[in-house]
Amino acid sequence: MKRIFISDEIKTACPELIIASIECSVINSADSSKLWEEINHLTEEIKNNSKLDEINRLPAISATRIAYKTLGKDPNRYRPSAEALRRRIIRELGLYKINTLVDIINYVSLKTGYSIGGFDADKIEGDDITLGVGTADDKFEAIGRGELNIEFLPVYRDFKGGVGTPTSDEERTKIDINTKNILIIINAYSGNEGLNDAVQLMKDMLQKYSFADNFNIWNSNE
Repeated sequence: MKRIFISDEIKTACPELIIASIECSVINSADSSKLWEEINHLTEEIKNNSKLDEINRLPAISATRIAYKTLGKDPNRYRPSAEALRRRIIRELGLYKINTLVDIINYVSLKTGYSIGGFDADKIEGDDITLGVGTADDKFEAIGRGELNIEFLPVYRDFKGGVGTPTSDEERTKIDINTKNILIIINAYSGNEGLNDAVQLMKDMLQKYSFADNFNIWNSNE
């Protein structure tokens, strides 16, 4: 099981932050029609009951934006992924179909408001991951968007370098169709309320759509 550490800099800036991690074995697939029935139902619900100017009021998203501002990053320019997903839905741009595991993560992020990191656990260098703050010297190839300036962003690093931020994960450790073992990190900058429900939802979805087993679940508050 990967060990996750929170730097003093993050603890000071984001005292309410709690991290939950899920590691498990999975069988990925290119697509799941049953999963997409659930995703489409959720996106219709969001479109019918949400407005653009209300997104930032959701507790998990609001707390992540506050963390960005505290660390010195503009959340309107570098939006947390949960916020960006909801904006796509309300603007009727739709969601990309990536693969079943990534689609599950996007579903749970949309449902809960948490920005969630998803990694191929076998691509992570070493057993330890540390959550710190990005610097001007960090090189980070964001999935699907090229080099990302992660200075002042919360960033998870393995032995080799950055693997994930609440805005985007890194190409080097991304989940693909051949992924057999995953690490998922749920970033709860708003604290513990609702986090256990999000973990349970993620576990249920992984079991339902990717035959997940051999679970290791960890919470930084325990």
